[in-house]
Formats: sequence, C-alpha cells, structure tokens
Amino acid sequence: MHPTNVARPPIVIVLVSILAACASKPEIRADADPSANFPAYKTFGFFDRLSIDKPGYSTMVATRLKDATRRELQRRGYQEAEANPQLLVNFNTNIENRTEVQSSGGFYGYRSGMYGAWSTYPSHVYTTHYQQGTLVVDLVDAVKRQLIWQGVAQARLTESMLKEPTQTIDSVVSDIFEKYPVPAVDAAP
Repeated sequence: MHPTNVARPPIVIVLVSILAACASKPEIRADADPSANFPAYKTFGFFDRLSIDKPGYSTMVATRLKDATRRELQRRGYQEAEANPQLLVNFNTNIENRTEVQSSGGFYGYRSGMYGAWSTYPSHVYTTHYQQGTLVVDLVDAVKRQLIWQGVAQARLTESMLKEPTQTIDSVVSDIFEKYPVPAVDAAP
C-alpha cells in the first residue's frame, strides 16, 4: 500500500519551474499587407483615442506602450508627426484567467499503451491558475484608413512581469517589432 501524500521528486519541481519559465516568454506573430510599401512611409502618429484608453484620460499602460513603440519606430527611421502622419498606431490588450491541468502519469507513464508500467510510481495531477496576456500593435495607413501591419504578443503573465510593467512593455514591444518589415537602423547589416 502506498501513502497518498508522496513527496514530489526534486526533478519534477525543477521541470515544472523550467516549463513555467519557458511559458512566460511571449509568442510573437505578425501579419503584413503584401501590397504595402513600408519603406515609403516616413512619419507616424497615434490615434487620438487609443483602444486601451479610458474615457477622458490616457492610462499608464497606454503611455508606456506609446513610449516603447515610439522608440521602435524611430529606430527604423520613422519620425513622429503631430499633423498628418502617414501611419497611425493603435493598441489592444486582453488579459484572461486560465487553468492548466497536467498529470505526471507516474515516472513510467510514458510507456502507457506500449507495455505495463510498474505500479509503484504514483500519478500526480497538478492544477495551475494563471493569467494569459495579449498585446496587439496595429499600424494603419492614415490616408486609406487601412490596417497594413499587425504585431501580436501572447504570454503567461508572471509576477515579475507585473512588478516591472515598464521593463515588460519595453521588452515585449521590442520583440513584436523584430517581426516588422523594416529593420532597425542599428540592426541593419
């Protein structure tokens, strides 16, 4: 007979920690209008009212996103223009509460279906509650009022991300713009 409260082996704890660390790295996707001539654009600005702003005021997140995006676009040779910018920038964010359930299947659980595993290794079920964050950066042709590029980042939000929002936003926006069709001037070959 086996006790129901078996101590978790240190290797399981290490593996779960490594997987959680990997999960916090954002997944980045981008999509571009194939007919857009990105090098022809020289100026950018922000929509007067961003999707993430509250009625009547700009949020701290919006300010941080603008600062990070401004840096990335300027690194690519664009100039910010108050009047008549060629590109308009908008942001969308979403945070979802999620639950993940995993089973260790016992130490030899991977053999399931191939041949019998030793029954002396208990299975464990692990339930994790976390928040999944999504950031979308839209670039719109100001004259055509048409979306020409979209960068999306999705990641499991960690405590360190939430404690350092400016650093997190800077890093994620930088990762998103790595997918932008015009490379940064300091990254050009």
